[in-house]
This record gives sequence, structure tokens and C-alpha cells, in this order.
Amino acid sequence: MIKETSRQVASTVFEGMTSLSAVIESALSGKNDRRITEVLYDKSKAQSKAKEIAYLRRMAEKLDFTVTEADAAEIDDLATGNSHGGIIARCTERTIPPLTGESLPEAGFVTMIEGIEDPYNFGYALRSIYAAGADAVILTPRNWMSAAGVVCRSSAGTSELLPLFVSEPADAVHIAKSAGYKVVCAGIRDSVSAFDADLTRPIFLIVGGEKRGISRAVLDLADEVVRLDYGRPFRGSLSAASAASILAYEVLRQNR
Repeated sequence: MIKETSRQVASTVFEGMTSLSAVIESALSGKNDRRITEVLYDKSKAQSKAKEIAYLRRMAEKLDFTVTEADAAEIDDLATGNSHGGIIARCTERTIPPLTGESLPEAGFVTMIEGIEDPYNFGYALRSIYAAGADAVILTPRNWMSAAGVVCRSSAGTSELLPLFVSEPADAVHIAKSAGYKVVCAGIRDSVSAFDADLTRPIFLIVGGEKRGISRAVLDLADEVVRLDYGRPFRGSLSAASAASILAYEVLRQNR
């Protein structure tokens, strides 16, 4: 855990087949411009990972990257975690375009998570948001995508499959409203239960992090503030990743 904490920022080393498969899928489909430049695999696992290595060699011919055997120690030194299974990849940076009105699909579901303090939690939130059917995620200029390998691993590859855009939160609200979206923020003050609110598309859902939450300026711009009701008296709060998951699935439920 100490290793992961010290290595979680500014890394484009992707670990494990789930992450590598997501980068490959996004490259083949043109979802984003990140590319693998080199795959390294543990030579002591060449036999047990023969199927995966053969797949990577086929993709290397299509996408122009190298596949190289390496010592386990070299892979462990480059990796931030311990779940890589002996396969990692060096990748390029990803361009995240600015949000415009044209970025938003008609009758879409887009989200923004403002203020998550940890790239792992950010990845966990993206995983649920992707599974719930969100069309895109809007990032603030200060976001965790510099730790792309960590985010990809914790999101089970979905960070590379989701369309991502960048915007200041207040600007994103104005753009979404101009495109006909209802802007809904998660909060407590002057709120209604998320289970009673109208969360039908097109909707722009904003969830704040545990420490800082959503800025007052953005809350004041929202069309509605929604809260998550608890099943018993509880003075605490859910994690941002948990709140984002529940709200995203309530959007899914209301738009079935």
C-alpha cells in the first residue's frame, strides 16, 4: 500500500490484462488517442500467460507497439500495484478535449465528480457510472487522469472507454443548460430525496467529494439538489464513489 500511495500520481503505466484490453479497445474504436508503446511481460510466466501474450502480439501488429519479455523485478519496479499478473504496458498520454455544447448527446446522461481526493475512489466511481449507462464524464482541470494507470485499474478499464471532457464546474453547468439538460447536484441543503426527484434524461449529475463537496457557486446554479435518504439514523455520509454509484443507478432506473 505504501508503494501504491507513493506512485499513484503521473503514471501512464497500465497494469494487467483488463487495463490493457481497455486501452486496446479504445484505440481500435477511436474512443480516444491513448496508445500503447510497449508491453512488458514476466518471462517466467510466458507459458502460463501464453494465450494473453499471443493476443497482445496480434494487437501489436495492428497498433504498432512492441511486446518484450522482462524480469519479474523490472515489472514490479515499474508497477504501482501488485495485481498486474506479470503484464504491464507503457502508454502515451490521452488528450481530454474541452467541453462544448456539441460534446453533449441529445437526451444524454453526463456526470461530473467534483473534489474526489483519491484516484482509486475516482476509478471506483467511474466504474459504476459506466455500468449505469452514462454517456460521458466531465472532469475539472485538476483531476486524477494524470494517474491514468491507477484510475484505469480501479475502474476495471472503464476510464478508457468513457468519453471524457474537461471544464470548470460552473462553465459546465452553463453549457449543459444551454443544451437543454437538467442540472442536478447531490447535497443536503434545500434538497429533495433522489428517489422522489425527476432524473429523466437529458440530465447532468454532479456529485461532490467527501471533504470539499460541491462548491456553493455550482449548487446555486443547479436546477435541483437531491439527497440520498438512509434506512436508519446515520450521522455520517457515504463516500463520493458510493453516492455516485447509487445516483447513477437511480438515473438508470428512471430511464428504463
